[in-house]
Amino acid sequence: MGSVKEGVIHKESNQLECLLSDTQLPRLKRLRLASLKELELLFHLAAPAVAVYMINYLMSMSTQILSGHLGNLELAAASLGNTGIQVFTYGVLLGMGSAVETLCGQAYGASKCEMLGIYLQRSTVLLMLTGVPLTIIYIFSKPILMLLGQSSRIASAAAIFVYGLIPQIFAYAANFPIQKFLQSQSIVGPSAYISTATLLVHVVLSWVVLFKIRLGLLGASLVLSLSWWIIVVAQFIYIIKSERCKNTWTGFSLQAFSGLSDFFKLSASSAVMLCLETWYTQILVLIAGLLPNPQLALDSLTICMTISGWVFMISVGFNAAASVRVGNELGAGNPKSAAFSVVIVTSVSFIIAVILAIIVLALRHIISYAFTSGETVANAVSELCPLLAINLILNGIQPVLSGVAVGCGWQKIVAYVNVGCFYIIGIPLGSLLGFKFNLGAKGIWSGMIGGTAMQTTILIWITYRTDWKKEVENAKKRLDKWKLQEVAQENSR
Repeated sequence: MGSVKEGVIHKESNQLECLLSDTQLPRLKRLRLASLKELELLFHLAAPAVAVYMINYLMSMSTQILSGHLGNLELAAASLGNTGIQVFTYGVLLGMGSAVETLCGQAYGASKCEMLGIYLQRSTVLLMLTGVPLTIIYIFSKPILMLLGQSSRIASAAAIFVYGLIPQIFAYAANFPIQKFLQSQSIVGPSAYISTATLLVHVVLSWVVLFKIRLGLLGASLVLSLSWWIIVVAQFIYIIKSERCKNTWTGFSLQAFSGLSDFFKLSASSAVMLCLETWYTQILVLIAGLLPNPQLALDSLTICMTISGWVFMISVGFNAAASVRVGNELGAGNPKSAAFSVVIVTSVSFIIAVILAIIVLALRHIISYAFTSGETVANAVSELCPLLAINLILNGIQPVLSGVAVGCGWQKIVAYVNVGCFYIIGIPLGSLLGFKFNLGAKGIWSGMIGGTAMQTTILIWITYRTDWKKEVENAKKRLDKWKLQEVAQENSR
């Protein structure tokens, strides 16, 4: 069954390449047929991926909401633990796990299925090792939070919550390689079903632990860690039991402990690329806290960032789809299909983002009442909604192009672009507009959107200028290099 499924996917991929190369068909008909084929492949990946990221986001949000019913201190502590400490770890490990996305995606497209299981294990080992220094950050979270200006009372409560998230670090380290391993084979549905079932279990367990057993913040975060481990175990059972993975998972191997230095280089570039993007939004909130009226600025920005976060989950789903489609097509030696996939996935994500931006603008005067009843905050959010709309549109393009970069293995290039656009231009420009020109939160966000717009423009230019035939050759060289390393290590034993 596994080999049949693989054959179907590779056959469809080759059909798309043949269709795009068929000059005997009229151009419009060729594009129409190719678009229908690509959309079918795309939504098979994107829809379950969006569901997975949305549900994972909901798990953290539900813990935060339920903790808030214990009191204001508990709400502040859970929010700080989730958005301050946990998001940092999520970004680092998800970014490092993206190396699996590049290598597995291209290897699967090239029908070198035996390599996927090694990449999965190697990435898991590397991420588990990375989890050790991250654990130290969690242990010393209280002094770190106090150093960042938090009160001793809130920092102490947040630290208790964070201690319960330590097992979650290693669940992340196991989950992200597994997730990328499955995605690279276009296996996304099972993860969506597992995440949905786990969310239901998580909400019930959290309610029991918080309101029946009364274990407080530590209990809430331990349940969140447990829920992530349920996802990991269930996905791994699927891998070892499913016929669809029998050619890509052939059991544990000692090769997982070799070649870690080369694997680390690609993983580190992936982590830097993603973390620079994740921290950029967090810095916006931190800078807003330095304004003359920080409470109003933070309240209005938090509402806008929450809305943006929900919509961003859609873009992240398309990011995963773009990475898989491009990686598979490059590995299969299909340059036209890879280029066409980029155009289709970017266009679809952009159209969805524009529709959502229009809805936000239409509801700008009432959208904040879903979060608060305060009229002052509602007016502030209304003023920020045009910027939120622009941000949503940019987020409809930028994450998808980052997914293309992962599929091609451009992580290092994008990391440099992110440093320049976000930290050399965006943050200084936002600070200048916010403080020097007294534009407040609107000025800070405007400047930082300028950095995002520049980054998006550069990624569009890089993608537009790409020689896809050369990228196919690069993918082949990359896979041959890793394959030779595997053979050499096997012979040395």
